[in-house]
Amino acid sequence: MAVQQVGIHGKELSTKNLPVLDRVVELIHDHQATPVLSEPLAIQYKKAGFKNKFSVFTPGDSLQPLSCVLSLGGDGTLLETISYVGPSMVPVLGINLGRLGFLATINQEEVSLAINKLFEGAYQLDERALLKLETNFQLFGQTNFALNDLTIMKKDSAAMITVHAFIDGAFLNSYWADGLIVSTPTGSTGYNLSCGGPLVLPRSGSFVLTPVSPHNLTTRPIVVPDSSIIKLEVESRNKNYLLTLDSRVATANSGIEIVVKKENFKARLIQLEGQHYFKTLRQKLNWGFDIRN
Repeated sequence: MAVQQVGIHGKELSTKNLPVLDRVVELIHDHQATPVLSEPLAIQYKKAGFKNKFSVFTPGDSLQPLSCVLSLGGDGTLLETISYVGPSMVPVLGINLGRLGFLATINQEEVSLAINKLFEGAYQLDERALLKLETNFQLFGQTNFALNDLTIMKKDSAAMITVHAFIDGAFLNSYWADGLIVSTPTGSTGYNLSCGGPLVLPRSGSFVLTPVSPHNLTTRPIVVPDSSIIKLEVESRNKNYLLTLDSRVATANSGIEIVVKKENFKARLIQLEGQHYFKTLRQKLNWGFDIRN
């Protein structure tokens, strides 16, 4: 793609990370392109006194004119970036200013090389499936989709909730637990993994249902096709529970109908030359690393 405008999004950056943002803006100018900062990031950048010029986009603006968006932060920032991009499917590259970074894999030392590769076209687009939430109440407005997962969690610290799950109209199970995760393959390395769910390859075409601290220890995660229609009914002693889509949270009540299905658009992640999902797993999970040394 001919790169002309490059979006940049990040949450509030620490003082030590602001020079990284300035370096990214400068590199984009060096390639005769226009940096377009998200509004909160633009305010912080201007307040810090940097002199490089930039344009601004706000949440809700169409990002279609952008060639791509750089996400500066951790995986949470990248998930928020995807919520801004939405159905425009503008490609996203994650630059990791955080810690683990399964999605934002470019570290600070690789920024110059990464942006050079971006402008040279030395990358592939890795299309990732999203899940879509349908309810009879507009809990999340137009951002009713997720790259990682949907979770249902109890709201108080005592009582479990009961989640009745149906797959394509057939009753699957009643989960008596602290919660239930419906994960995409991308989200399998997130909350799903920490709750004992399996790792699933991004192109596998599936969802994973993983209970959180189930009362019945024989209740295990299950993988279903992402063509499935998942219906969930929740019972809660105090009538309320928490519903999340990636990093977005809403309080729901037992009268809400929950349907999860595959979204009809995808997230497009930029994978630079030399990157691979298996390489990320080895680096982040220390696969093949001899802990005796």
